Order: sequence, then structure tokens, then C-alpha cells
Amino acid sequence: MKKSFEGALKVLALAVAMSISAAASAQSAGTWFAKAGVNKITPKVDSGAMSAPALPNTKADVGSDTEVLFAGGYMLTDNISTELDLGWPYTHEFFGDGSIKGSGKIGTAEVLPPTLFIQYRFLEAKSAFRPYVGLGLTYAYFRKETGSGKLTAITNTGSATPTTFTLDNKVALTPQIGVTYAINDKWFLDGVVTKTFLKTTTHFSSGQTLDIKLDPVAISLAVGYKF
Repeated sequence: MKKSFEGALKVLALAVAMSISAAASAQSAGTWFAKAGVNKITPKVDSGAMSAPALPNTKADVGSDTEVLFAGGYMLTDNISTELDLGWPYTHEFFGDGSIKGSGKIGTAEVLPPTLFIQYRFLEAKSAFRPYVGLGLTYAYFRKETGSGKLTAITNTGSATPTTFTLDNKVALTPQIGVTYAINDKWFLDGVVTKTFLKTTTHFSSGQTLDIKLDPVAISLAVGYKF
């Protein structure tokens, strides 16, 4: 019985080793890969004050959003890869902060943040687990900015017209850390944390402006396929 058990362990160990070895061929130079999953973006807001005329220390906070993530990439060498991250537009709610904290939602905006990364993947191509680091350029494209009645009340300058706003589109640096796990020679799991150093300016139709540092942190989990 003991020999039989030891034999089974040896067979299992051999199978795991063969699986890891098989995965190696799909993680080397020349490999294309694609992945899909979910990504949660949480802004780490540092808001400036709205310019006059406005209540002193009128600031804003921004909520998080989770959406579907799509990405594709290419292994330039066994350790260096490039990756383009895309996905559905993220919808973020804006809330009053500072002297208007507790006033509720003052608006919403969508953002498309495509990001192009260059990455360094540690360990050998045959490793099942491969941690990596990357540095990317993000283009934050804001659209569909919509103000609420609260915003109109806050920025009211005597006009009966509802207040609208726009956000400046920006290019920002995005470092990342992540890890992949090869399920087999084609499929893998991927987990990533990124931080984008993003600052923009809000322009209100009533004439005021507000500088806001968003610096969002994103956490994504995805399933990938290697070609």
C-alpha cells in the first residue's frame, strides 16, 4: 500500500512538472496573448477648491466603478512584453466635499482609459507563476459629463440654466504590478494592481473651475489565452 501511494505521488509530481513545462512554450518570445476579466477603479481624490463665485472650500469627491476589461499583448522576448488594456467606459459619480460635504451627488462622467504598457516578467518562461512589473501611458478620455440639480444650486449665479461641466482629457503615467498563473499551455489567470497619476481640471458652464487629482488605483482579475 505504501509503495502504491508513493508511486501515485511520483506520477502526480511528474504530471505537474509536465504541465509546467508545457506551459513554457506559450510564455516565450513571439507569443501573442489576450485576456478578459473585471477591473475596479477607485479614485484616490485630492480636490482643489472651486474658483469664485462659490462657497469657500467647495470641493469634490469621486466614486469607484467596476467594468469589463479587455487586453491583448505580445512577448517581445522571454521576459519583456507589451500590452494594450481596453474595456467598457467607466461611469464615476461626483459628490460634494469640503464645505459642501454631505450635499450628495453633483454629477456623473464616463471615462475611457486605454493604456499601453511595457512589462518585465520575472522567472523563466517555463515557470507556472510569473510575477511582473510594468509602466504604461494612459489616455484618460472623459465624456458624457452630466451635472445634477445640486450642482446647479451650488454654482447658481442667478441664471435659470442648469450648470453643465467638462473635464480635460489627459495623458498620465501608470505603473503596475501583477502575476500570471499558467493553467495549461494555452490558458492562464492574471491579477494586476495599477495606479495612474492623473490630474485634470473641471470647467463649469457657470464660469468656475476646479482642479482635481484623481490618482486612481485599479485592481483587475482576468482569464487569458495564449496564441
